[in-house]
Amino acid sequence: MIKFYYSGAPNPMKVALMLEETGLPYEAVPVDTRKGDQHKPEYLAINPNAKVPAIVDGDATVFDSNAILLYLAEKTGKFLPADTPKARGELLSWLMFVASGVGPFSGQSVHFRNYAPEKNEYAINRYMYETQRHYAILDARLAKQKYVLRDIYTIVDMGVWGWARLIPNALGAEYWAKFPNLKRLVDEISARPAAVRALAIKDKHKFKTEFDDEAKKAMFGHMSVKVA
Repeated sequence: MIKFYYSGAPNPMKVALMLEETGLPYEAVPVDTRKGDQHKPEYLAINPNAKVPAIVDGDATVFDSNAILLYLAEKTGKFLPADTPKARGELLSWLMFVASGVGPFSGQSVHFRNYAPEKNEYAINRYMYETQRHYAILDARLAKQKYVLRDIYTIVDMGVWGWARLIPNALGAEYWAKFPNLKRLVDEISARPAAVRALAIKDKHKFKTEFDDEAKKAMFGHMSVKVA
């Protein structure tokens, strides 16, 4: 059985969606990042980057949410496009677009808008601009086709869903009006039974909700450590 190390954050939730969509048996293991569980030696042995999610599948360990999506898709043969160089190129390009663009910039926008101890207008504008730019690219693509990879629901859509459903946190609720095609995709995926089950996983475990000094130290180490 797969061990799925997770929290309720966007990256673990897209893996939860994939696990539920495939029907693979798994055990959800909570990693409470506000308590610093991600820095414990036993978890660092699984994911040296001290982030969630990670999975252990027999003797295979995979960390980084996008790597996990690809691993599970190849393991099951599900939620992948046709096995051609053209389709493979599109899959990898858009999956890495999510990995290197959508996720990091959305996350930084959330951080600087909601968690940074001081409001830095340059940082806020920088990350909001890039976050909007990435979502606009997706919205324009989805205006012409049902899913990111044309008419096939794939792991790319799951990766997009993980972050795009939280556009109100990254940009503000009013920004949904700018991305109607993306909103259509997010709503469609959110209504899938697998997505409902995935989002309910976090309710099985009690996670810390307070954003106190312990949480800040655990989640944002740079706030307590000066880089030499």
